[in-house]
Amino acid sequence: MTDPASERRRMATVLVNEGILKSPWLCEAVESVPRERFLRPGVFLDEGRTWRPVTATDANPDEWLKIAYSVDTLTTQLDGHLTADQADEPVVGVPTSSSTSPATVVGLIETLDLATGHRVLEIGTGTGYSAALLCHYLGEDNVATVEVDAQVAARADAALEAAGFSTWAVTGDGLLGHPYRAPYDRVIATCAVRRIPYAWIRQTRPGGVVLGTVGSWPWGTGLAKLIVGDDGTAEGSIVGRSSFMQARAQAVAPVAGDLSARTAYADSERPALLSPLVLEEWMPAFLAQLAAPGAQFVRATDGDGSPLRYLFDPEKESFAEFLVDGESWTVRQGGPVALWDDVERSLVAWQDAGAPEIDSVRLRVTPASHRYWIDQAPSLRWEHRIA
Repeated sequence: MTDPASERRRMATVLVNEGILKSPWLCEAVESVPRERFLRPGVFLDEGRTWRPVTATDANPDEWLKIAYSVDTLTTQLDGHLTADQADEPVVGVPTSSSTSPATVVGLIETLDLATGHRVLEIGTGTGYSAALLCHYLGEDNVATVEVDAQVAARADAALEAAGFSTWAVTGDGLLGHPYRAPYDRVIATCAVRRIPYAWIRQTRPGGVVLGTVGSWPWGTGLAKLIVGDDGTAEGSIVGRSSFMQARAQAVAPVAGDLSARTAYADSERPALLSPLVLEEWMPAFLAQLAAPGAQFVRATDGDGSPLRYLFDPEKESFAEFLVDGESWTVRQGGPVALWDDVERSLVAWQDAGAPEIDSVRLRVTPASHRYWIDQAPSLRWEHRIA
């Protein structure tokens, strides 16, 4: 039979060779914490249109360990309630909880720049695996973790206890942080947020780090690393691409229904300077969310099978519809906000600046606003006011 310890060492070696796992203490944690224990009762494997349930009790032990120590994200819940032990055959559904790829988890923890004695708040417990890695180094009393889903939280708490970590596992809205254990030296979020909640800043010591993924699209999101100042503000940058499930309280309802009714009345129509297909690329998608933070990029199919492209901001009752003619695009816009004008202006300025990557974006968080900018491009500045 496959030895779990050897599988952990193998996974650690893979992460070291990929340049992701660097800290000796974290390597020791990866080689010690049993990931398979945090996947119970089971996982759903992606088979394209369906999800195949695999449980710890029914799977071949070698197969189960192979799954647990693949460096893949493993879905552990569908549709906010369904777990693998409740399904006897492949099912359809939307992932709502997962065990994030060990490469992503390790990369995030490395980015925290942890030191002995640091107190950490984790937003989004999930399976509890990342909290266990933190506890292994910092000690269970120095780690608090918050999970919004009561069932997910209960499973994670049980797994942490079974692994020997009686940490501060809390069921609640992670957007509020956990003020009862504050202040923290580090705050880390394993979910995406539309903006960094100021509660996280307030609960972090001056000089401390807040790390979270910003954006609401399934792609085009960035990992923000902020240093908290003495004045109650925080400043930093987007340090790279990052992709996580949206925080439940901020989950965006997909635009559905009769799209032709939504776009029936246009206030303007003009040639588009850029193809909307650029929004399918990561950095342009990130910039689009800065320029039009409430917008959603929607792809659909016409009755004859031809593709359709839109931007919608349901809250502002605004839209942009894109019509293609060969290589040229026309944009129809309606509502109080000309969405494509705002997005296109930013994308053209970004191209003129040499198309810098996502790690060129700076961010400052205050109680009243989020400000984003790119230093080498004075026209690339955005402010998202909270009130």
